[in-house]
Amino acid sequence: MATYLVGDIQGCLPDLKKLLAQANFDPHHDHLWLAGDLVARGPESLETLRFVKALGDHATVILGNHDLHLLAVSHQLARAKKSDNIHQIFTAEDGKELLDWLRHQPLLAEHPHYPLVMVHAGITPQWSLEQARYHAREVEQLLQSDDYLWLLKNMYGDGPDWWQQDLSRLERLRFTINSFTRMRFCDPLGRLDMHCKVQPNDPTVGDLIPWFDVQRVQPIEKTIIFGHWAALMGHQDQHCIGLDTGCVWGNSLTMLRWEDGQRFVTECPLYA
Repeated sequence: MATYLVGDIQGCLPDLKKLLAQANFDPHHDHLWLAGDLVARGPESLETLRFVKALGDHATVILGNHDLHLLAVSHQLARAKKSDNIHQIFTAEDGKELLDWLRHQPLLAEHPHYPLVMVHAGITPQWSLEQARYHAREVEQLLQSDDYLWLLKNMYGDGPDWWQQDLSRLERLRFTINSFTRMRFCDPLGRLDMHCKVQPNDPTVGDLIPWFDVQRVQPIEKTIIFGHWAALMGHQDQHCIGLDTGCVWGNSLTMLRWEDGQRFVTECPLYA
């Protein structure tokens, strides 16, 4: 039994299948961890949801910003982006079932045996792992409750960008969602930046720092696996591993086998 970790699929199901075949993935014995953004700009968002859901307990899915946006659009609480290929989901016979399944996926997951934790974008350097767990569960419980429409309607916004204990409930929830699903850069103190999306060495970055390079208030003694930041084209250091290598942008899809560190890569056509 092997554990495979893969970056953003964004509806690029043919490329995911190529990777799984390359690795001889066994859906009955192996386990696939997906770092969020199952849907959006690729050609097969509906089919991707079906494929991953059919893996059952052999898949661990993390919610990304595009997944949350899909849920909001499905209830007319937000507008789809022009580049999103998600409309087939809303008219599919199993569309409602797929969306309900997606709504019940976590923002943060930890492996029961290996020292790894997976999120979509990152974990704010202001939080310990214990805090990250707590605030992830708070959002997940609301998203899975009868009040989830209130959250989907009110989750949008770039602030607050700084964690404080006296944040209102909505501010706390929004900060949590932004940290887990949208964060890339922070200022040197750890304040979130919601606008800069370039590579860390781009001259326009100024004094911003990738979230994983900001000194943490408390170290996290597990490897953080994340996706989301395609401009990095993958990242690995002693604390975290980034797996989004821009499949939907015509670059590649990357999957890591945890047990031996082997990477599997397939080149992708330009979808977006």
